[in-house]
Amino acid sequence: MDEPRQQKQTLPSRSPRGTYVQTDRAAHERWAALGVKYPAASALLHILAAHVSDQNAVVASQATLAKLMGASLSTVKRALKVLETGNWIETAQIGASGTVNAYVLNSRIAWTEPRDRLQYARLRADVLLVSDEQPNGISSNRSPLERLPRIGEIQLPAGEGLPPPSQPFLDGMEPALPITSHKGDLE
Repeated sequence: MDEPRQQKQTLPSRSPRGTYVQTDRAAHERWAALGVKYPAASALLHILAAHVSDQNAVVASQATLAKLMGASLSTVKRALKVLETGNWIETAQIGASGTVNAYVLNSRIAWTEPRDRLQYARLRADVLLVSDEQPNGISSNRSPLERLPRIGEIQLPAGEGLPPPSQPFLDGMEPALPITSHKGDLE
């Protein structure tokens, strides 16, 4: 028995990095044929393409994908199987359960960065999270995390600070400092 359909959800908008995903004509025609034969798989491929990073990858749980599709978890699992079998996507499992994965779109089908950069093997993905999968939810009213300076960033000292470190001189290594006299000593 299939699970109940979920109400379709959308993610909040993210900072613009590019507003297009490219396909070539032959791949687009195969994608149309996929939509006729396996509509859920085609719809899921569109959702994945809309959320991939510049390296054609996205990390999400199957439950998150189900919410984005407005479909059941079993529909998502079947659609993922169709996409994997048809060489539309590759799946890299994250964790032991297999319910959270990195999905990498076949770069001969759809891509977001210049074609000459697709030959490099690196995986950086956007991660999709849903509040009800998190133990403490996702909230914007949490206190901010401590911020560490990045490399190249200048840290500005503030406050009194600590006194300079002090250690005794090594025998025979005392510095030869010039003698200074106080104004009162000269009189």
